[in-house]
Amino acid sequence: MLSKFIQQLRKKNNLTQEFLALELGISRPTYVQIEQGERDLTITEAEKLSSIFGISFEDFRCGKDSAITAEIKKEKAKPKAKKQEMRISIPQKNLEKFKEVLLYVLSKVGGKPNVGETVLYKLLYFIDFDFYEKFEEQLIGATYIKNHYGPTPIEFKVIVDDMIQRGELVKVEGKYFNYPQRKYLAVRRPSLDILSGREIEHIDDVLARLSDKNAKEMENYSHEDIPWKTVEEGKPLSYESVFYRDEHYSVRNYEDEL
Repeated sequence: MLSKFIQQLRKKNNLTQEFLALELGISRPTYVQIEQGERDLTITEAEKLSSIFGISFEDFRCGKDSAITAEIKKEKAKPKAKKQEMRISIPQKNLEKFKEVLLYVLSKVGGKPNVGETVLYKLLYFIDFDFYEKFEEQLIGATYIKNHYGPTPIEFKVIVDDMIQRGELVKVEGKYFNYPQRKYLAVRRPSLDILSGREIEHIDDVLARLSDKNAKEMENYSHEDIPWKTVEEGKPLSYESVFYRDEHYSVRNYEDEL
């Protein structure tokens, strides 16, 4: 039964009924009716929940938990992978790079009213995938999955939760033009020793080009990029697909290489 499945997913992801009600734009009592099987979901609400839980819309509709989750890699910890779940460990090197890039992005554009969590997802995506196309090297090297709202870095939640616990970030819930928005504020400055001059210049270029777009504009823009268009819902995006981008998205001058 879908109502029980939603309740299980909410508890598995440590989310409150109040939070999901806010994300869906409904009252908590109305959301409770959904979990109790007294109210059906609209298509838009179902798509939103599947995105929040990190599973494809089709799997969500069928009550199948095929979420891709991430965990911070610890030397002695060897947790068992759950059935129907691909678990991705985050090496320490990538973890530190992700943290410093996120803090750098927030120090540059985090104060803009349009830059909430959804915009951050897309900025990190273009930082990673544009860098790979330009230099054939990974900058952060995060894993992004395709969902209805665009590319989503699966490592984001576990890394940000860790940073909040360490006092490096603060999460703020609010609204942007009457839409729920989750923002993050940097408590400490980024450590730029971990980033090269080339990497910082590249990040600055992406922010200058895209950071003024709102969540919907970023969603629409990312949906036309080849890496997102060529993969199934809920699956990881391929970095190699950047080499098949069209002229509107390509950031590399291939003619100079001929």
